[in-house]
Amino acid sequence: MKSLNIKIGRDKFYRFLRAHNLLIPKRRNYHTTTNSNHLYHKYKNLVKDKVPTRPEQLWVSDITYIKTQNGHNYLALVTDAYSKQIMGYKLDNHMKVSLCVDALKMALKNRKYPNEKMIHHSDRGFQYCNPKYTEFAEQNGIIMSMTEQYDPYENTVAERVNRTLKYEYALKKTIKNTELAQKMVKLFQDTTIYILIVFYFNSKLMSRICSE
Repeated sequence: MKSLNIKIGRDKFYRFLRAHNLLIPKRRNYHTTTNSNHLYHKYKNLVKDKVPTRPEQLWVSDITYIKTQNGHNYLALVTDAYSKQIMGYKLDNHMKVSLCVDALKMALKNRKYPNEKMIHHSDRGFQYCNPKYTEFAEQNGIIMSMTEQYDPYENTVAERVNRTLKYEYALKKTIKNTELAQKMVKLFQDTTIYILIVFYFNSKLMSRICSE
């Protein structure tokens, strides 16, 4: 690629390979967490090809599974698309609507700009389309947005956070129990907050140095 002077990002490169059927098929040994075969209202995709320009402009939500020695657990995440900070999460042994509602409740408690307009983007799984979830979100001033089809590239930030958790924080492995998995997720959340704080103060320091 370099010898041909071609510059292309990772996500765009994968989309190119995918469009031309050049990707190696994955083994279908994953655990499905999205069920979009339901009669609930499905919202339009409001964020396609849009990039957030500030924190709490766009939240992305998703569910992933974590294997434990006692069986599968399910992790609902709400992530700020701009800062990549996990705003809220809930880990339990079920995929009920309450799993996602509890994650969103935590995210709302962690809001720093509650008066700013915000969009919530997710897949079309029954948990996110259920009125118990959508009505709770809209009552808190959140605008709903959803993927138009089952394509991970329509929710890339959420998918990337899931991948980071599993491959960089060892949640891909079989965890001893739910309690340990919760501690590992909390460590990831705390780490992202620490990185954001360091980045913020370093940016302020560099701005001050450059202005002098």
